Amino acid sequence: MVGETVITVVGNLTADPELRYTQNGLPVANFTIASTPRTMKDGEWTDGDPLFLRASVWREVAEHVASSLTKGMRVVAQGRLRQRSYQDREGNPRTAIELEVDEIGPSLRYATAHVTRAARTDGQRPAAPAPAQEQWATSEPPADGGWTYGDDTPF
Repeated sequence: MVGETVITVVGNLTADPELRYTQNGLPVANFTIASTPRTMKDGEWTDGDPLFLRASVWREVAEHVASSLTKGMRVVAQGRLRQRSYQDREGNPRTAIELEVDEIGPSLRYATAHVTRAARTDGQRPAAPAPAQEQWATSEPPADGGWTYGDDTPF
């Protein structure tokens, strides 16, 4: 949408994501990402002030997050900042800024990951996996009959 504040945050989860369901059965996962800047000063790394950003993710992605990510994992999350105003228990007005996550995954800077395609729950089949080898990368005709284009690279 036009005018929304989209950001990318890299940091560590402070706890396991908390998966809940709305009254309508819609899954939502809530978690906090801690991001601490580090700078090199006089040959030593110095930590800056940490940013703790509350985040939420909805629908199938919420279930994927809850089953895949755990406390301490370094993640890369992209989403939209949302500002929410409310009153605390004493009646004082408060404002919270939260990240509504669109995309999230583990950071591979200091770790490795094994990705497993999740089954779709909306009745549709997942997209077919990409072929191991493109048709023009071999001198053999494809198994389904033959090439439908010339020998020129198709791009």
